Amino acid sequence: MAAAGESFVKRTGRFFKEVRSELKKVTWPTRNDLTTYTIVVLLSVAIVSGIIWIADTVLYKLLSLILR
Repeated sequence: MAAAGESFVKRTGRFFKEVRSELKKVTWPTRNDLTTYTIVVLLSVAIVSGIIWIADTVLYKLLSLILR
């Protein structure tokens, strides 16, 4: 909790110092890791999109047959 008499400017300055300190602790991915993770995400999205598209098409056809 901030001290009662501490100014907004001091609190803001302390906040950004703490953010900078925390960012120094972050382990950033290498270019190869980032490329691998991106490919995994894109493939996962494509596979899930395909599954949803197939399920949607099948359910649409079934519903069309039922409502005829």
